[in-house]
Amino acid sequence: MAAARGSFWTLEEANAALPRVGDTVERIQELARRARAGGGEAAERTRGNGHAPSDPAATELAAAVDELTSQHIVLRDLESGLVDFPAVSPSGRQYWLCWLPGEAELGWWHWPETGFAGRTPLDQPPE
Repeated sequence: MAAARGSFWTLEEANAALPRVGDTVERIQELARRARAGGGEAAERTRGNGHAPSDPAATELAAAVDELTSQHIVLRDLESGLVDFPAVSPSGRQYWLCWLPGEAELGWWHWPETGFAGRTPLDQPPE
């Protein structure tokens, strides 16, 4: 979980959270696949009242996304699993620590206005 500084993560905190975050992202992706597959099945099971039965995968999916959101982690892209952790530079400017599943640790960051296209390696830290 992010430090007491509020909704910002340090690099160390975010890296320590990656195993858990990676598991959550993987679960979200699987639940999304199940929810998409279940959509057609739900429509076939609808009987007379005009309402589709609730989809447990969709409910679990929303809860898993809420897990990340409640920790101020943003799932940017469901397909790739791209997530951003809010951080603050030494000058006080906010930026995002950027991670994709398969990356062993956080190695990238970007300013809010530049997005993924502005990914910069952490060996060139924000000021």
